[in-house]
Amino acid sequence: MVRLTADLIWKSPHFFNAIKDRELDLRGNKIAVIENLGATEDQFDTIDLTDNEIVKLENFPFMNRLGTLLINNNRITRINPNIGEFLPNLHTLILTNNRLVNLVEIDPLASLPNLKFLSLLDNNITKKPNYRLYVIHKLKHLRLLDFRKVKHKERMEAAKLFATKEAEEAAKKVPAKTFTPGEVKDSDSASKPDHGPRVVGPTPEQITAIKAAIVNSQTLEEVARLEKALSTGQIPAEFAVPTKDASNSNNTNNTGKADQMEVDKNENQDSKGNQDEEKQETDDATPIEED
Repeated sequence: MVRLTADLIWKSPHFFNAIKDRELDLRGNKIAVIENLGATEDQFDTIDLTDNEIVKLENFPFMNRLGTLLINNNRITRINPNIGEFLPNLHTLILTNNRLVNLVEIDPLASLPNLKFLSLLDNNITKKPNYRLYVIHKLKHLRLLDFRKVKHKERMEAAKLFATKEAEEAAKKVPAKTFTPGEVKDSDSASKPDHGPRVVGPTPEQITAIKAAIVNSQTLEEVARLEKALSTGQIPAEFAVPTKDASNSNNTNNTGKADQMEVDKNENQDSKGNQDEEKQETDDATPIEED
C-alpha cells in the first residue's frame, strides 16, 4: 500500500490533456486512501486516480476548480454523503469497475450540483432492477449515464416510477441479480453448449497500441472505452490481429493447393508414361521388311 503524500503529488506527472484541461496523473500507485490533496493547491481541472486500491470516495479538501475525477478500477464501496460541499464544480465522475452494490450507495452523488457525466459500468449496482431510472431520478442534472444519453422519456418514466418515497425505498431493498455459488442455472441455458469464441488476452503489441491511443484520445468517452478494453481484455476491432485459426486455415488451403498440384503433376507423368509405352508397342508391332 502506498500513501498519497504531498511528495507523491508533487512528483507525479501533470500536463494539459487532450481537451486542454490541466491534469494530475496519480494512476497505478496502489493508493488505498485519499489524503493530502490540499497539496495540489486546487490547480487542476482533472485528477486521474485510476488503477489504485481506494475503498472510500472521501476526504477531499475544498476544490473549486476540479471538474473531472477519474477513479475507475478501484475498490470504491462508500461515498462521502457531503461530497458536494467539497467538489461544487465536479461535472464528470468515472466510477467504472468498482464495488458499488446497492442503490443507496450512490445517493451522496445527489449533493454534487453540477454532475452531468457519470459512469458506473462494471459495478454490481448496475444489475439492480430499475438501476438506470433510479440514478436518473436521484441525479436531476445528469446528461450522460454509462456513456448513454439521458432522454426526456427516461426522466418522465423515472419521475413516475419513483413518485413516492415508499417506491424509492422499495427499490433500494431489491437484491441485485448476482450469481450465487451453488445456484442452478436455467436448464435450457445449462444444456446448450457454448460455441462462442474463446476470449484471448491482448498481446503486448496490442496493449502498447491501446495505451498510445489513450494518450491521443480526444474525448473522455474514448479514454474510458479504451481503458475498459485494457481492464477486461476485450480488444476493440481496430486493434484486432488475425487469429491463429485464420492462419491455420490459410496454411491448410495452401497445403491443399500444393497437394493438388503434386497430384496433377503425377497424373501428367503417368499419362506421358502410358503414351510412351503405347508408342513402343506400336513400334514393336511394325513388321520389318526384308531385302
